[in-house]
Amino acid sequence: MTLGKVLRLTLDGKPAPGNPLVAKGFAPEIWSYGHRNLLGIAFDAQGNLWEQEMGPKGGDEVNLIKPGLNYGWPNASNGSNYDGSDIPDHKPGDGYEPPKVFWNPVISPGGLMIYSGSMFPEWKGDAFIGGLSSKSLVRVHLTGTNAAKGDQWDMGARIREVEQGPDGAIWVLEDGGDSQGRLIKLTAK
Repeated sequence: MTLGKVLRLTLDGKPAPGNPLVAKGFAPEIWSYGHRNLLGIAFDAQGNLWEQEMGPKGGDEVNLIKPGLNYGWPNASNGSNYDGSDIPDHKPGDGYEPPKVFWNPVISPGGLMIYSGSMFPEWKGDAFIGGLSSKSLVRVHLTGTNAAKGDQWDMGARIREVEQGPDGAIWVLEDGGDSQGRLIKLTAK
């Protein structure tokens, strides 16, 4: 079973050699586990692998993915179950890798991009996330292996995806829903 896991494969779709969890009885393609709902994954310029996932009732996360680690789901989360029952928060020494950033209340992440363009030099290397329920574009400041919440801009619509154009512009795609979603190009003044 590969639900809730990050897989590492070769270009022909086979398990990559050296995956860290085989000795613990995991399927040979598994790189990390304990993820609730992975919705975006991207490498930064230093080769760090970042992932964002939707939490339960609260607890949306941005994680730095490292080999062989357990990110806690369903035993640890900064959110609660939908019925209101508690899920223990991530705590030092609990055996679970905590998120680098989390939201409670949620942003409902939808898409992840690491900015590498020159149009917005102050944001180079930062992560951008589309916000569904928050109807926002969210920036997370990345510094090496650390992350901190940055800006959150109200877009007035559910943002499904965010991408970088070849000229460094940031493109956001609204959810269509019952109406037409728009594709919006964001540029510097």
